[in-house]
Amino acid sequence: MKAATIRTYQTVHTWTGLLAGFALFVAFYAGALTVFHDDIATWQNPPWRSATDAGVPTDQLIERLLTAHPAARADFGIVLPTDDAHAAYAYWQDGSDTRFATASQMGAPRSDAAENELADFIYALHDSLGLPVVGLYLMGIVSVLYGLALVSGVLIHLPQLLGNLFAMRVGRNLKRLWQDAHNAIGVISLPFHVIFAVTGALFCLLTITLAALNTVAFDGKLFDAFARATQTTPAVTASGVPAAMLPTHTLIERARTEALASGVTSFDPDYLHFVHYGDRNAVAEVRGRSLHTLGTYGTVALSAHDGRVLANYVGDRLSLNGISYAALFGLHFGSFGGRTVQWLYFVLGLAGAFLFYSGNLLWIESRRKRRHADQPRRTQVMARATVGVFIGACLGISGAFAATWIATRNGVDAGLPQRVACYGLFLAACAYACVRPIARAAVELLWMTATLTGLVALVDLAGSASSMLQDTGPLAWRALGVDLTGIALAMGFACLARATARRARSGDVNSLWAYPPTPEASAESEQTQ
Repeated sequence: MKAATIRTYQTVHTWTGLLAGFALFVAFYAGALTVFHDDIATWQNPPWRSATDAGVPTDQLIERLLTAHPAARADFGIVLPTDDAHAAYAYWQDGSDTRFATASQMGAPRSDAAENELADFIYALHDSLGLPVVGLYLMGIVSVLYGLALVSGVLIHLPQLLGNLFAMRVGRNLKRLWQDAHNAIGVISLPFHVIFAVTGALFCLLTITLAALNTVAFDGKLFDAFARATQTTPAVTASGVPAAMLPTHTLIERARTEALASGVTSFDPDYLHFVHYGDRNAVAEVRGRSLHTLGTYGTVALSAHDGRVLANYVGDRLSLNGISYAALFGLHFGSFGGRTVQWLYFVLGLAGAFLFYSGNLLWIESRRKRRHADQPRRTQVMARATVGVFIGACLGISGAFAATWIATRNGVDAGLPQRVACYGLFLAACAYACVRPIARAAVELLWMTATLTGLVALVDLAGSASSMLQDTGPLAWRALGVDLTGIALAMGFACLARATARRARSGDVNSLWAYPPTPEASAESEQTQ
């Protein structure tokens, strides 16, 4: 390959990585935590401290919904709880608005019944940076840039791929060590990064892509065709004849029996969808999750009146469209396997976050002046942005955990506190990085993150220890796992803080990551000159 071509790919790799890196760091760090979505939900409301409305029967929830909102019987859904410590909630259309409510909220439903769920908030950070609609499209564009960075990076390192793949040259040249670590992590995890880039772009830009193709190639017919191809609920017309509905537990068991006969080894329902509830032609659609298959989610549609199977989209009954979408979802979130796959995706998420952090550090190091104390403004701005955004995102997420812990222990909805804590600490970290010397800001923010992360985990562990000893079921182990992971992350941040401080004291004095000289040292240097 010509040298000019390699330089072009290097430029593409550098700038696409820099432009997308800030958003991707947040997406990967939050995404690593999102892998344990159910565990975080259990940590927030463990079995010994159940959420409001936990344990309310699903049929009672439906009865309250239809009593308060009779028009909802035409089409509504029930999101089933992940465990006994959480509450089911209903959602339905109220005019042009989508409403969500648990059993006790039917009189005045909130816009989002899950707004106090920490796990859902972290997922929103991963999915759209917590910015509704705009953030989703932004992450789609970022995923496209991410794909360009991957392709250009592979082409740059392809000639030396095998020779330098496991070359970790430890020595005084820290830049070379960081470069080796960056390259090794990028190449080893390349297949997973390709999956994340492709599926992320598809999920985030699906609506825009369909709209473009609908106009350019399908003469305005694509949306109707897409809806028919992906619809799983049978189209029925209300008969006008009232009929008794089967209990939800009966419908769930019949759906599970049908699903297990379709080639899957498990089927755990998480969502119910009803159409024309109370009518003789009413339909009940049961969605469930199956492990150890790429078709993670499937649905079984039944007659809500007599339990007849109307449609089956599980296992070997999945359509080509269904298996394609389910496979993309399973590959992106690692939901097709058990704990081993979850931990693998967790490690890959943290490694991906390190990839973007190290990429920024390499860019800064490559453009600093070796023999001058005053560094170019652009490198200073990038260094401050890297410290503020990257470390600030970690600090903000730890703050969301802390705010959620305090709110739930005091019987307060955690939605507002967790958002205020997360975004407030993030913005404060960015401001802190702008006013403090860069090296000191990096060390101090890392220590703050380590302290807050470890403190939340240790306090929760100390407060819940007796309950964990009494309840040794799977849910207790989930809560314990979150605390232990928090302690491990805190230790990781502490190690980074110590390493950054060590370099600031003993590294190149002209580096942006060195502590600024004291007045005494500056005067001594001038006298020597």
